[in-house]
Amino acid sequence: MAMALDEQKNDDEVFEIDGIKYVIEKKFYNEIKPVSIDFTDMGYKLTSNMKSSSECGSCGTTGSCCS
Repeated sequence: MAMALDEQKNDDEVFEIDGIKYVIEKKFYNEIKPVSIDFTDMGYKLTSNMKSSSECGSCGTTGSCCS
C-alpha cells in the first residue's frame, strides 16, 4: 500500500483530521479497513488489514513497508 497526492473523486471516502484531508477509494477502503497513518522518525507508516502475499525485499518484513 502506498500514499500519494490525489484529487478527491465522487467514489472516495474522505476523512479530515487536524485540518488534513485524507482521501481513499471507498471500494479499496472497505477491503482494507481499518487504516492507520502514523508519522515516525523514518517517515509515514501505514497499517491496515491488507494481507501481504510476500515479504518485502528492501526491509525484510511483511506489510508495513510493502506497496
